[in-house]
Amino acid sequence: MTSFVHVDQPTVHPGVQRAEILFGQIKAARAGANGSRPLIALLIVAVVAAVMVVADKLVSNWDEGALLAAWTVLCGAAFGIAALFAGSLRAPLARVAGAWNAAAARRASARADARFLETAQNDPRVMQELQAATWRQQSEGKVSVAVAAKVDAVARVAARSSEMRMPTLYEAMRRMNSSRYY
Repeated sequence: MTSFVHVDQPTVHPGVQRAEILFGQIKAARAGANGSRPLIALLIVAVVAAVMVVADKLVSNWDEGALLAAWTVLCGAAFGIAALFAGSLRAPLARVAGAWNAAAARRASARADARFLETAQNDPRVMQELQAATWRQQSEGKVSVAVAAKVDAVARVAARSSEMRMPTLYEAMRRMNSSRYY
């Protein structure tokens, strides 16, 4: 006679079940943090600053070997936190990078404008072209009166400086020496 033994064995390992539940909870926690991302980023920055202050106080009197080990652990923890909250930190860092790039573009534009105005002051042909373009845009209503006034002022300064004759070396030395009393 044959008898069958039915042993109820689980088909999934209990450790795998616990890990899946844990990953599901972490995923749900990260998905629910979308509305509070700025607060999480601020909390991360505050915690990192506090840890840096405490670490500096602790390691200020250690020897070099322990100091290197402590900083290695601290940097590893900082990279781990940054990797864990990368999604929360992405938007603030993107805003900072965008602001930095916009400021760099404004500075580059201002430098280019300054170089162009310097060229216009030294070359009357460029100044005439600039004035013509400004007057044309002012008549069409595309440029403000302040910008047109600035270009006109630069043109007057350039014309005044080009009208003044540069004295020769002899004339300049004679003028300088005549101011001394003999």
